Amino acid sequence: MLHAMLVLAAETAEKESSKTAFYICGGLLAVWAVVLSGIGLSRPEFPGAIARERGVIAISAVLVVAAMATAVITA
Repeated sequence: MLHAMLVLAAETAEKESSKTAFYICGGLLAVWAVVLSGIGLSRPEFPGAIARERGVIAISAVLVVAAMATAVITA
């Protein structure tokens, strides 16, 4: 019985994937959100030009997609 439990634990440990990629992408997204909100609250004209607005949207979209993808991949 003990041997079967050890084998099961070893197989389960092998199947678990590392969630490091998700933690990094999720952390970057959270930091980006805090920085973006800080800048947005302190500067009413932020982001200003249309090109900067599109840049902020693009960076945000890339970070969200990366966090979602790594969440699904590492699940």
